[in-house]
Amino acid sequence: MNISGRLNRLRSEMTDNSLDVMLISSPENRRYFSGFTGSFGNLFITHEDQFLVTDFRYVEQAETQCSEFSVVRLSGGGYSWMINLLGKNSNFKIGFEGNDLSVEQYFNLEATLSNSTSISGFKLVKTTSLLDMIRAVKDSQEIETLKKAIEITDASFSEISNSSKPGMSEKEIAWELEKAMRIKGAESLAFDTIVAAGKNGSMAHHRAGDSVISYPDFVVIDMGAKFQGYCADLTRTIFLGELDNKFREIYEIVLSAQVEATRAAKPGMTGGELDNIARKVISNAGFGDYFGHGLGHGVGLVVHEYPRVGPKSQDVLKNGMVFTIEPGIYIPEWGGIRIEDVIVLDSDQPVVLSKSEKIKI
Repeated sequence: MNISGRLNRLRSEMTDNSLDVMLISSPENRRYFSGFTGSFGNLFITHEDQFLVTDFRYVEQAETQCSEFSVVRLSGGGYSWMINLLGKNSNFKIGFEGNDLSVEQYFNLEATLSNSTSISGFKLVKTTSLLDMIRAVKDSQEIETLKKAIEITDASFSEISNSSKPGMSEKEIAWELEKAMRIKGAESLAFDTIVAAGKNGSMAHHRAGDSVISYPDFVVIDMGAKFQGYCADLTRTIFLGELDNKFREIYEIVLSAQVEATRAAKPGMTGGELDNIARKVISNAGFGDYFGHGLGHGVGLVVHEYPRVGPKSQDVLKNGMVFTIEPGIYIPEWGGIRIEDVIVLDSDQPVVLSKSEKIKI
C-alpha cells in the first residue's frame, strides 16, 4: 500500500485548492490515506505532517497499521484536540468532507475553533469529491484486490445459481449466496444481496423476501463480496425452464446495450457519454422509459463511488478507473432484466473483470 504516494497526491490537491489542512473523517478515506481499518478516528493532514486521532480502543492498532502517521490519543470528545495540533495560527483554511461530517459535528468544530484564543481568521472549506476522485484511480495492488473480491463473487454465483430450483424462496437463495461468499474468503458482503423472482424483478433494488421461485421463472441476482476492504458487484438474470420469446427479446436488448457500452469505454470520455451509448440501444428498441437508473458507478472501498456513469455525469474516465456497466429494463407486473459487469480501463482499453456466465440467446 503506497501511503506516501497517496499523501503526495492529496497534498497536491490541497495546494491546488488553497487548503492548509485536510480533516478526513469517512471510514473509506481514512483507510485509503492511512491504512487504518479501525472504526473510529480522524486524519489531520497538513503540508508537512500527518496525524491519526483516535481513542484508547484503537491506539495500539493505529500505531501498528499507520507507521507514517503520528498517533494522537483522544482524552475527551469533540474537536479540542485540533487546537493543540494547529498551535498558534491565523488565516488558514481547513478542508473537511462535506458528504460525511454531520451538521452537528460541523457546528461543534466551528465553535471549538472560534472559542480558541490561539486561533483566528480560519475558514472551513467543504470538499465533496476531492478525496473521492483521488480514490477513483486504482493502483495495481488495488486492482488485484478487486479481482480477488470479484473472483469470490463469480465462484459463489456459479455454484448457487446452478443449484437454485423451483420452490426455493428469494431469502433462501440470498442466504446460500452469502454463505458461499463467506466460505470462499469474503470478509463481509459489499451490500445486501438482491434476489428478485418473477414480477419482483421490476424493482431494481428489491429486498429478498418470501417469494418462491416457480417454474418457468426468471430471477435477478445482484451480489458482491468484500475482500480486504474492496467491493465486488455482479448482476445476472437467470431463467429456470424454457426461455419464452419476451424474455429472449428483452434479454438480448439489455445484453447488446452492455456489450456496446463496454466496447466503447475509453479514457477521455465522460460517464454521461458512456451512459448514452447503452441508453440509445435500449431507447431505439422501444424500452427507454423502462431504464430508469444510471449505467454504472465506480467500485472500490465503497460499492458505489466515483466515477459516476449516468446520464448527467461529467466525470472524465481515466486509465485505472474501475466501474460497473449494468443496463437494465424493468417492466411493472412483468419483471426485470439487468446484467452487470465490473470493468477496468487499462492502457486505454476496457478489460472486463467479471467472469460469470450469461445466458446464451
